[in-house]
This record gives sequence, structure tokens and C-alpha cells, in this order.
Amino acid sequence: MAEFSLDDINKMHHLYRINLINSCSGYKSANLIGTKDDTGTCNVAVFSSVTHLGSNPGLLGFFLRPTTVIRNTYDNIKTSGKYTLNHIHNGILEDAHHTSAKYDSAISEFDVTALEEEYKDDFIAPFVKGCPIQLAMSYVEEYPIKANNTILLIGKIEKLYVPDDLLEKDGFINLSKGNVATINGLDGYAVPELKTRLEYQRPKPEFANTNG
Repeated sequence: MAEFSLDDINKMHHLYRINLINSCSGYKSANLIGTKDDTGTCNVAVFSSVTHLGSNPGLLGFFLRPTTVIRNTYDNIKTSGKYTLNHIHNGILEDAHHTSAKYDSAISEFDVTALEEEYKDDFIAPFVKGCPIQLAMSYVEEYPIKANNTILLIGKIEKLYVPDDLLEKDGFINLSKGNVATINGLDGYAVPELKTRLEYQRPKPEFANTNG
């Protein structure tokens, strides 16, 4: 088994270190974030850091790299206060990944890929047509991460769109039925299959706390 000390990691070639550390945390969510600037130009970009923060209200967060260079997604969200989250699926992997290329803000990734924008219920930001899960989001707040100058941006779910065949009776969304992808590292994509659902767990009676 390979072992890496902190000293080993610090001495690595930067590309090897990036790949190693980005993949060691496990599979990550694969989302396209859609925004629009004040001139009407759309932007869509792949993110692998979207995470659940709370259910009431429904809050989701994602991380942005330092804003010392142009970050179209961040700038557009701060301008409009709105954005969309769209789950990447098996049919759009290459085009979704291409949105990580650094285009000028005047160029929409919708124009250089086969991804199609669509609009729902007069929401200002574009959704990605055909994505199995789509969320309309509004900006809530952000937190600077001093350790590496990244930003945790928090948004509230304004509306959630889920196909009927993915939604189970108890509210569970079966992502595997939608061929929803996940990201391994920076450039590895997988399409997981649901194996089982397990019940809410309680302590075994013989080990339960009897002191109230």
C-alpha cells in the first residue's frame, strides 16, 4: 500500500499532488451551475463541490477558488443573486467537462458546446436542458476560507424540478434512475448505481443509554 506523509505531499510534482489530493476525498457531486450577467450573457460551469447544508430551509453550499482572477460564476451570482444547479448525467459528460475551460466572460459556454439553455417560471438564470435534476437557487451568504483563500457560497433552494419516475413515495430522489454522474478527482466521471437503502439506525437495545 502506498503511503504519503505531509513532507512527501509537499515535495510532489504539483500535477501529481493536485490529482492525488483531489481524488482522495472520494466521489463528489457533479453539477453545472448556470448564471447570467447584467448584459444578458449566460455562463455555465462544472462544479464538484456542491454539498447539502440543511433541509429547513433547503440550503446548499459550494466552494469557489480564489477570486484573484476572473470568476464569471461568482461575479454573475453576486450581480443577480440567482443561479441554477443542474445535475450532470451520462449523456453530457464531455460537454459538461468542457465548461471548465476558461472562456472570456463575453462567450457563453452554451455557444461552444451542445448544452442547451432553458428557462422556467421567469427565473432569470438559465437551466441546462435535459438535466434530470434542476434547482433554482438564490444567494444567501458567503464565507471566506482563510486557509486557502477560497469562498464557501451558500444558496437557498427556490424551486426544485424532479422527474416523476425518479421521485419515490417518501421523497427520496433515486439519482441512479436518471443516470446522474459523479466526479472522481478533477477529470474522472462515474455513473453510480443504487444498491440498497437502509433504515434509520438506532442503538442496539443491549447498548442503549439507560440513563435517559
